[in-house]
Order: sequence, then structure tokens, then C-alpha cells
Amino acid sequence: MTVKLTVYGQTDVGLVRKSNEDSFAIADLTGGSLLQEQRVAQFEVGRSGVLLAVSDGMGGHQAGEVASALVVESLRRSMASQADGPASDALLEKATLAANREVWQAAHYPGRENMGATLTALFVHGKTAHIAEVGDSRAYLLRGGEIVQVTRDQSYVQLLLESGSLSAADAKDCDFSNIVLQAMGLKPEVTVAMGRLDLRQRDCLILCSDGLSNKLSADDIRSVILKSTRLDDACVRLIDEAKRRGGDDNITAILAGVDGDLPPITTDERISATLFVISQFPPPRTPAVTP
Repeated sequence: MTVKLTVYGQTDVGLVRKSNEDSFAIADLTGGSLLQEQRVAQFEVGRSGVLLAVSDGMGGHQAGEVASALVVESLRRSMASQADGPASDALLEKATLAANREVWQAAHYPGRENMGATLTALFVHGKTAHIAEVGDSRAYLLRGGEIVQVTRDQSYVQLLLESGSLSAADAKDCDFSNIVLQAMGLKPEVTVAMGRLDLRQRDCLILCSDGLSNKLSADDIRSVILKSTRLDDACVRLIDEAKRRGGDDNITAILAGVDGDLPPITTDERISATLFVISQFPPPRTPAVTP
């Protein structure tokens, strides 16, 4: 069985911020290569898999750029060190928890107090993408012309939306839009939201920081990608469009096209049938039991 990823990632400081607190990682854990320069790369997904990760240093916290860089590097290092073990959701969750502790310990150094970062990571292994999330950086799946967000924002705004206290229209201009419910490195322990996605031929995986998702809707992202002929063109256009709409935050995106020995897309299979939620944050409320 052969599964291939064609990948491109880019990060941009935007038009307002003086520094870039976003970081990303594209790592072939089998071959050991780490894609850092801006170029399209193709990986054959080997026995140890491929890691894609985006991290957004927390605005207002000290050394956010240090936190995000440490998050993705610690995650990559931890995943690579466990490369000979069985690939599973537990592997990615364990590496995420280790990265959190590393950032939390580093935050005790002078000048780095209270630093933190988000993390959204996809670990592609075999026919499956394992998903880990802490914070509000996002992952989407574009399949057969349909786009679906495969992560759930761990934010105060998301809680208000789900409770019905805030409409989707009002959420765009909400004063609480920058409040996340947890982040990497702020506490010694985090609760990692985990998911699993069964891949199909010609899937497109998208990871991004909120500098992109706060400016472009899922349909906007879908439209830009479908109108582009190459992944790098699509990524550049997404970032340029976010800047055209204000660019008031750092902007990061990774796009990965999937191909190989995978089931084809069928018209009668819904994306929801291939996406499995393993754990959430915050956990869903248990309905009260009345006697």
C-alpha cells in the first residue's frame, strides 16, 4: 500500500504585527526530513508516518514566538523518537502532552513567564489522519468539492455559539474572540482533543492559524483552493486574501494533497462517516438524570 502527500506550508507576519509568533512543521518521520523552506514537497507515507502541525504563540503573552517554535519542535522530536512504536491516537496524544510539559517548564525562565501557544496537528499514517488539538488553530478537509472543519475551536466564542448565546454573524466582531479555553504551556497538564479521519483519494488537508480562519470562512478557503492549479499557489492566495481583508494577525497555512492506494470518493459516502471524535475539550455535558 502506497499513500503519498504533496505538501506546502507558509507563514506570514501580516500587516499589523511587528513579529511572527506562528510556527509550523512538516516532517517525514520515516525519512527524517523536515520541510522548512517554502517549496512543494512530496512524501511517501512510510512506516513512521508524516507530521503536519501549526502553532500560534499566544498574543499578549511573553515570548509567544518561543512557545510556538518549541511546541512544534518538541512534538516532532517526540513523535520521531517513538517512530518504531505502533502508530495510534495514543502516540500523538502522548507527544502532545510531552510538548505541553516542555513549554510549561521553559516558561519558568526569566522573560518567558506565562508564554503559551495553540497546537493543531495531523499525523498521517497509512490510510488514516490522526488529529490533535489544543486551542483554536484549525484543520479542514476538502473532499469532492465539500469542505468540513475537522477540529472544534476551544474558545469562549465557540462555547457561546454552542449555547445559543451568540449568533454566527455576531461572532465575527465579538470582543471575546481572542479568548481560548486552554493552551500549550500555561499549565502542567492539558486535555488534548483527539480525532481520526479515514482518508480518500484526492483529499486536501488544510491546517491554519486564526490569522487565516478569522478572515476567511470555510467556503472562502474552499473557493480559493478549487480555483488554484497548485498547492503553493493556493496557499499564497489564501494568505494574500487574509491580508487584503486586514491582515491584523500572523497568518499560517499548510495544504496537503492526498493520493495513492486509498478508497476513491463516492457520492453516497458522507465526510461525517469517515471522521471520528475520540475526545473533546471541554468534554460534552452529561444530561441531568431525573428520578
